[in-house]
Amino acid sequence: MGKNTVITLKAMKERGEKISQVTCYDYSMARLVEAAGINMILVGDSLGMTMQGYKDTLPVTVDEMIIYGRSVVRGCENTLVVVDMPFMSYQISPAQALENAGRIMKETGCAAIKLEGGKTVAPAIKAITEAGIPVVGHVGMTPQSANAFGGFKVQGKGEENARRVLEDALAVQEAGAFAVTLECVPPRLAALITKKLDIITIGIGAGSCCDAQVLVCQDLLGMFGSFVPKFVKQYAKIGDQIIDAFKSYDKEVKEGVFPTEAQSFVKSDSSEEFLAQLGRAY
Repeated sequence: MGKNTVITLKAMKERGEKISQVTCYDYSMARLVEAAGINMILVGDSLGMTMQGYKDTLPVTVDEMIIYGRSVVRGCENTLVVVDMPFMSYQISPAQALENAGRIMKETGCAAIKLEGGKTVAPAIKAITEAGIPVVGHVGMTPQSANAFGGFKVQGKGEENARRVLEDALAVQEAGAFAVTLECVPPRLAALITKKLDIITIGIGAGSCCDAQVLVCQDLLGMFGSFVPKFVKQYAKIGDQIIDAFKSYDKEVKEGVFPTEAQSFVKSDSSEEFLAQLGRAY
């Protein structure tokens, strides 16, 4: 697989080829994602929930995004890595947004950053892209603004809201982003936005007409079974397999079955006589 870049991904859109993206947060998983040939990885601020156990993304800091982001970048040679800008790292001013975007890119080595919002964050996107930092926008259901929406709800329902989502996506493009995530947007609206935009659309809960699709790796691998969002397809039940493996390990340890000689360093430079003398001496 060749190296994925902003240029190669744009060319894929122009050729009508679909683009795959997975959200992951660590080196080990990034290595597996890259081995599978996925085009893009998003290091999402969803790590606040998936990796840290918070109820939403709001507590995540720039420092934490950098720690997780650089570990993913280390695991990738060909996959394009995008790192989220967390809540309140870009909302104050375009200057603040540029400073934090530059720090994230410099300290992680990622290829692009992502931030949420449409028309309201267009000045921040413009400042960042003019500094030579590729940007992915994010419109529709924006998790950092879930409290304002009254929860995690589909956006773009009804004529007024549909117009707002389209205008937000157009504003993101005009500001200089090379791609925009459409989250929880009705499929026909997402198809219209994809047709209207020259930049890449990345769907999550937005139907099949988007140029790209993204899912969180823990969701598509079936690592958590307590809640499965409607837009998720579980391609495996890894969570059950992991639990079974842990149970087997626990059982064998407690029964004294593990480790066997096969998992032991059986050769020793010490003779039996020396070990016996050592035991008597102490």
